[in-house]
Amino acid sequence: MTHSIVVVGSSNTDLIVPAARLPTSGETILGGDLVMAPGGKGANQAVAAARLGAEVTFVARIGDDIFGRAALDNFQREGLKTDYVFRDASAPSGVALIVVGPNGQNLIAVAPGANGRLSLADIEVASPALAQARIVLLQLETPLETVLAAARAGPAAGSTVILNPAPAQQLPADLLRMANIITPNETEAALLTGSYGETPEAAAAELLAQGVETVIVTLGEAGVLVATAPDQMRRAPGFRVKAVDATAAGDAFNGGLAVALARGESLDSAIRYSQAVAAISVTRLGAQPSLPTEAEVQALLAAQPG
Repeated sequence: MTHSIVVVGSSNTDLIVPAARLPTSGETILGGDLVMAPGGKGANQAVAAARLGAEVTFVARIGDDIFGRAALDNFQREGLKTDYVFRDASAPSGVALIVVGPNGQNLIAVAPGANGRLSLADIEVASPALAQARIVLLQLETPLETVLAAARAGPAAGSTVILNPAPAQQLPADLLRMANIITPNETEAALLTGSYGETPEAAAAELLAQGVETVIVTLGEAGVLVATAPDQMRRAPGFRVKAVDATAAGDAFNGGLAVALARGESLDSAIRYSQAVAAISVTRLGAQPSLPTEAEVQALLAAQPG
């Protein structure tokens, strides 16, 4: 059986508090009612891709606890292949604490739990799926050595490797060279390259120089910057929507990008599709609850053609 997309990454339960504004350092504020929703960058991206109609295998580690059991049930409802979702009796499931402001801004702190124990051995067990993947989609909420191992498996199988470098950290040169596509936001791009105060174009040029084939810097409501060579950069505008919660916007974008590329769309077409997926997600509260269906994406594309 062919696995068109393999997502290797994290699974969290998001505990979300909506608030009239984001607190400052040392400040306590009163928020709205607590919302509990499935999340985690890896799980969000996997569910995004599955909800858009792709065949998705998820490689992850969850705790053998109430959050882990709920997560596994949710993956199966969403149609993910869960053969390589490992249950860990020695660590709790990951949890993210999120405060959401009135215009979709957020503050997030993550307790990784079992995500931090996704291992090289787990990647070896999942190698049959990785060997058949058209797209391998990675993030940085699991150990870096595990991300590296999954990235190595992608090129060996002829897969396209998409790296969403979040949460941002310094990355080894090998990982950047193995990433066919890297998708930082503006802040992450600056951290990866030390280009604080400079343009996204400067960060993209540095990432290209380090061996990445294609750099896509997401710019929020301003759209994206696409760079395939130092002299081949362009900005693509986003969609006009009313933002409610930006928590999973990047995950929605990456899931959509993987789906469009897996079915053979051009890079420009895939980016426009991904922007539509992300635009719909920010109009809804929560991570996975905000992720759209294929029909919803096509409706937005028809209403706001590029």
